[in-house]
Amino acid sequence: MNLAQLLVRAARTAGSRPAVYLGSTPLLDYPGLARRAAALAGRLQSQYGLHPGARVALFMSNHPAVLEILFGCWWAGLAVVPINPKLHSREAGYILGHSGASLVFVTDDIGPGLGGEALALPALRDIVFVEQAAYAGWFEAADAPAPAQRAPGDLAWLFYTSGTTGHPKGVMLTHRNLLTMTLCYFADVDPVRPQDAILYAAPMSHGAGLYALPHVAAAARHVVPESRGFDPAEILALAKHHRDVSMFAAPTMVRRLVERAASQGENGDGLKTIVYGGGPMYVEDIQRALQVMGPRFAQIYGQGESPMTITALSRAHLADVAHPRHLERLGSVGVAQTAVEVRVTDADGRELPAGETGEIVVRGDTVMAGYWCDEGATASAIRDGWLFTGDLGSLDEDGFLTLRDRSKDVIISGGSNIYPREVEEALLRHPAVAEVSVVGRRDPEWGETVVAFVVAREGMPLEPAMLDELCQQQIARFKRPKEYHLVDALPKNHYGKVLKTELRQRLESDQSLS
Repeated sequence: MNLAQLLVRAARTAGSRPAVYLGSTPLLDYPGLARRAAALAGRLQSQYGLHPGARVALFMSNHPAVLEILFGCWWAGLAVVPINPKLHSREAGYILGHSGASLVFVTDDIGPGLGGEALALPALRDIVFVEQAAYAGWFEAADAPAPAQRAPGDLAWLFYTSGTTGHPKGVMLTHRNLLTMTLCYFADVDPVRPQDAILYAAPMSHGAGLYALPHVAAAARHVVPESRGFDPAEILALAKHHRDVSMFAAPTMVRRLVERAASQGENGDGLKTIVYGGGPMYVEDIQRALQVMGPRFAQIYGQGESPMTITALSRAHLADVAHPRHLERLGSVGVAQTAVEVRVTDADGRELPAGETGEIVVRGDTVMAGYWCDEGATASAIRDGWLFTGDLGSLDEDGFLTLRDRSKDVIISGGSNIYPREVEEALLRHPAVAEVSVVGRRDPEWGETVVAFVVAREGMPLEPAMLDELCQQQIARFKRPKEYHLVDALPKNHYGKVLKTELRQRLESDQSLS
């Protein structure tokens, strides 16, 4: 089982159908993409002597070459180590060293930052700049070996977690893991046709790049924006140009795209499916998205340890406004994907009945093989075949999972558990609230008290008293924030997730909160 066979099959069946675009410009058809992947595999073997199982890193902003490098590495039997391009060079250096990467491919915008320190790493043999002339020479009269034989459990993708505390951990994903994820995409997220296109506006080092696999399997088109990132106006224009476009987006990206479409009087024409995930999508936000752009959305919930594949909330579920629990379902992350089992358990790992909140656990062929060189963390995360996610949620009687919070984010005040997301949902109902994040502050009497950090919409007046009045109308008294801090922006990591750890640190150190 080698993921490179997906490309081999597509090249045989797609004929001269375009495969890769930069903006609206076609670059490669499927046979051409397969030839480049095979040639790259030959160069990795002949010039660098890399054998199956070796690791090759990608420290690249979104670029058409990502696709040929991914499949070229798999073609040679190697494992890829995708590194978020927004990381500092020191952070990237840690990942290169910890993974034992033999080679790193870089783009010109970030590669020079690695410098000599990276080359001093004992395993690293070279830094390859894909936008420079030397890389183009890799494909001139290069050997093209057959795809290497790989076992289902062999390492394919070594993904490093965001590491908000301490060093990131390397999640080992196998060929079986990623092929199962690919099949789940077809079964649970969205069918893909050859005339479809996937647009890479989110980092290809993460979920957006993983979704290349089902689109290669279907011999669909791959579009890298000329901006090589997220630009709402560019996305809307490319969707109209290419038609039948799908993309993966974090909830913050969805909000910006929806507002841009609304401001231009557009409805997302040309967009087929926007798959959102990677953070909470509040009910108000998805309702607004559906109002402006119609039923073009699907939601997934997953982790790096079970990539994109724990639950899915389908386009049909989102559009079923007649269902008596439609609003509850909008606030959920859907039902278990086809290839996994999902449970909610208590602190001792016992399954809880419907409606009760506990830790979400998942089992199936999507669950990682473990953490790279960290048996202790692996044993803690995977018990009796179940991945303990660290997320809290509840299942309803129909199997819809609603996330409550990360276990570390729950606020315990006066002996009662308070789930920040519930308070955040209430505050977002105020028309002047753009963003909100709720955390706990240590309190000698209550254990913790609830604190809300709120970003107001531009030009709209907002006062703490207005927010408190809203909470009185929406949630129980013990859940109401004791403090409201109006801030210009919320701190976020490279993926757009709010850094609640930093907010708690602000409270601890009594820094200025405005």
